[in-house]
Amino acid sequence: MIINEFKELFEKDFDRLYTEINSYSNLDNLWKTEQSISNSGGNLCLHLLGNTQHFIGKEIGGFAYVRDREKEFSVKGIAKAELLNEIAFARDIVSKSLEGMDDCLWSKIYPLQVFGKPMTYGYFLTHLYGHLNYHLGQINYHRRLIDN
Repeated sequence: MIINEFKELFEKDFDRLYTEINSYSNLDNLWKTEQSISNSGGNLCLHLLGNTQHFIGKEIGGFAYVRDREKEFSVKGIAKAELLNEIAFARDIVSKSLEGMDDCLWSKIYPLQVFGKPMTYGYFLTHLYGHLNYHLGQINYHRRLIDN
């Protein structure tokens, strides 16, 4: 039951990510940084896609994925339509991965030690959901600041 609730939350926030990226008025603004803002909305989006597809899609769902974290922050100029397609794809992968996860895994140890110590699936999924929301807020702020 708790996995289904997390699935709904991730789906809802992937939909919000789609809306945020789609709301940029032009491609240049999506990739622009200014003053103390070091990451563009586009790069934060790529980071979220890489993070969720790696830690949920690959590790929980068993979907093939090779993450290039450096590229998430260095690539610029990907077309908005391509990003939107990637968001929809990642949403589907995360949804299918969580759909296939049994609630009994919630208290089991996640296979990777991301923070240098063992953690449960529940702990890490809670962290990943918070991480998604943190960067989603940054994207919203970035868009409202840069894309005016």
